[in-house]
Amino acid sequence: MITFPELALKPEILHAISEMGFVNPTPVQAKTIPFILEQQRDLIALAQTGTGKTAAFGLPVINEVNPNNKNIQCLVLCPTRELCVQIAKELSNFSKYIDGLRVTSVYGGANIQPQIQDLKRGAHIVVGTPGRTLDLIRRKVLRLEHIDWLILDEADEMLNMGFQEDLDDILSNTPDGRTTLLFSATMPVTIEKMTKKYMNNPEKMEMAKRNSGSEDVNHIFYMVLAKQRYQALKRIVDIHPEIYSIVFCRTRQETKDIADKLIKDGYNADSLHGDLSQAQRDLVMNKFRNRTIQILVATDVAARGLDVNDLTHVINYNLPDDLEAYVHRSGRTGRAGKKGTSVAIVHSREGGRIRSLEKMLNKTFEKKLVPNGKDVCEVQLYKLIDRIEQTVVDNDRIEPYMGAINAKLDNLSREDLIKRMVSVEFNRFLEYYKDAEDINMTEDVKRNKKQRGSVAADENMTRMFINLGAIDKLKPAELMGLINDSTGKRDIEVGKIDIMKKFSFFDVDNAYVDLIVKSFKGSQLEDGFKVHVEVSKPEGSKVDGKSSSKMKGGKPRYGKKDFSKNNNKKGGRRDARSGGRKRS
Repeated sequence: MITFPELALKPEILHAISEMGFVNPTPVQAKTIPFILEQQRDLIALAQTGTGKTAAFGLPVINEVNPNNKNIQCLVLCPTRELCVQIAKELSNFSKYIDGLRVTSVYGGANIQPQIQDLKRGAHIVVGTPGRTLDLIRRKVLRLEHIDWLILDEADEMLNMGFQEDLDDILSNTPDGRTTLLFSATMPVTIEKMTKKYMNNPEKMEMAKRNSGSEDVNHIFYMVLAKQRYQALKRIVDIHPEIYSIVFCRTRQETKDIADKLIKDGYNADSLHGDLSQAQRDLVMNKFRNRTIQILVATDVAARGLDVNDLTHVINYNLPDDLEAYVHRSGRTGRAGKKGTSVAIVHSREGGRIRSLEKMLNKTFEKKLVPNGKDVCEVQLYKLIDRIEQTVVDNDRIEPYMGAINAKLDNLSREDLIKRMVSVEFNRFLEYYKDAEDINMTEDVKRNKKQRGSVAADENMTRMFINLGAIDKLKPAELMGLINDSTGKRDIEVGKIDIMKKFSFFDVDNAYVDLIVKSFKGSQLEDGFKVHVEVSKPEGSKVDGKSSSKMKGGKPRYGKKDFSKNNNKKGGRRDARSGGRKRS
């Protein structure tokens, strides 16, 4: 196995990383460091989060930077403040024994004036987020015309977060002769377009298959009814007393709600979302890094770029809309050679999405049963016994009280004493789980829930009827778009959709039934066709005086035009967020 002294790095760098405990390079470091030192060509490196990417590009660049040249020689761009600070700190540690080499970080959410002063004092390597970097360029404080190295770290994340235009502007201010190093966990089409536009015949290195997860992460899923997600989450947490986890939710509101519920139920939890100020965000992250918080509930946007080690689990309270985001979520655990687990809590209609993830990652997801009350109580009991057994007793401090304690407990037998001692902390679990139901979505439960068109597959939803169908060129995306336009909302959960020839059925969250019926009342399409929506009737009953099994549709409302092209192309999603067709 290769060692760092074999990589032709300066003695000062080897001294610094030796103090940091570096012995053998990771696979990405072993492949990229010699290439960057010897070739000085553009490079595309596909590697997962937590594989040592900062050292992979940082060590060879530091090796080549000239401290006697006062110009900025390297710019590192990354998606978030947290990652920016982390990279700058690591680069400073790598270069601590190189006299005069300065590393500066610039990022939003902080006072810009100290960053301006740092740049005016001089910097050889600047690490920045796109927004703040572009701001400083426009203020003519950050000058990039002399840089030799441009590094794009977590490039896919930056594009996902909407930094395409900022990146275009920043790169237009860099010299053509620079060397560009792009590191990414996934390789979407947007990245490929970017490499063709801004990179010169780059070398491509794949440390793993495209869009594949870390080999140190195992993937499991639990299947429950949608309304029982929170119960499943609690049992997953309770069955792992030492859990240290990020729980990913889809929306800010859901993030707040789940965190509030966990806190109310006695868990060491908090939330991270876009509504927090930078000071609040820093406070939450410091608590999480110090493990004062055991469970961090976050949205994808809030959690991007977080550098937290030793996570035992990543829990997908909801699968992400973009399945590639699952790669980034799962990459938060199983880092630096340690094992981790990525958990998905899914409902019965998401089996296809699990299969899509398996195909994308080329990995098998293990289906597990949500623990029952007995399982959880056993684990928690043995954990409590372990804590008691491992508790260190300070005899000098406790001895003065032993006489009174013995007198108080003298009438209790050894067995009774143990039972009462354990019950002090354990009773709440016994009480909570004494009548705990089986919440697993088994095949028997699925069969019992499955109904014909009149009833929703999930009791948390209601089956609805609409008088538009395949003959009207209706597709799921268009149906959800009509719901969006009618209600003015973008977060209504829509379940199963059945599009018949002349009419359709769809499942919708019970909470929005009245709103949908009211919103569609009196509505019509551009051609004047009246759209009718109501709660679905059992087969054979009357709908507006007509048998529901023989509903009449009109002529196709849209001729031969496939109006799905005018809508969000992610029409397969079931949350009514796609754009819709205009109604008069």
